Amino acid sequence: MLLFISGLGASEILLIALVVLLFFGGKKIPELMKGLGKGVRSFKDGMKEVEKEIKDTGNTDK
Repeated sequence: MLLFISGLGASEILLIALVVLLFFGGKKIPELMKGLGKGVRSFKDGMKEVEKEIKDTGNTDK
């Protein structure tokens, strides 16, 4: 993923942003970003929960 992003220049990013704006419109973009933020937060919470379970099972085995 990072390799793909590192190859993009300012003009390419601007073009992608313009296409997204044309597809979704100015009113829909904040809703999309809000949903994306909730998804990322949910993923992080799930990862923390898995890490906690792994630590808890490691402590009970001893």
